[in-house]
Amino acid sequence: MSPIADLCARAPVIPVLTIEDVAEARPLAEALVAGGLPVLEVTLRTEAALDAIAAMAEVPGAIVGAGTLLRAEDPAAAQAAGARFGVSPGTTEALLTACTRIALPLLPGAATASEVMRLMEHGFETAKFFPAESSGGVAALRALAAPLKGMRFCPTGGITAATAPDYLALDCVPCVGASWVAPPAMVAARDWAGIEARARAAAAL
Repeated sequence: MSPIADLCARAPVIPVLTIEDVAEARPLAEALVAGGLPVLEVTLRTEAALDAIAAMAEVPGAIVGAGTLLRAEDPAAAQAAGARFGVSPGTTEALLTACTRIALPLLPGAATASEVMRLMEHGFETAKFFPAESSGGVAALRALAAPLKGMRFCPTGGITAATAPDYLALDCVPCVGASWVAPPAMVAARDWAGIEARARAAAAL
């Protein structure tokens, strides 16, 4: 099993987190891990992201990755902060090369058959289907995966607690990426108990 396949098998949901305040990072990670979701994606969309990754990486049981890898320099910065894997919305040769150079496992984004086939040529067995809902949702992923035997997908983008089970019912889907477990309002309110409860519900899907 590849490192990314192993991560995707740890829990049915990978929380996708955008963190504005680094002070929220550690207690947020603790709540999610306590709720049964150890694999966490911190998007590189804020100035606090790398510091948040560093803080979360210190939480026992947390496996923290960096999302929204876009540029060739992003993987090294993420890994230096403590990220153990990367996630990208799409895929470029420069990004693949950068991740390979430093042995950072990558969950690369793809939405079309051609994109997935290029990833297969590079040896990938797992991809992020993104943006899932606006790309046609469960029906589109089912149709996309049918001829691409052996590929597994982590659909992300617009997925809710209500729609996640439909994705997880597909044989090609070991997990989904989603933000509903730790919505910004709950994080800002520092409702760690509420987030832990949501994590428990998500881990039981």
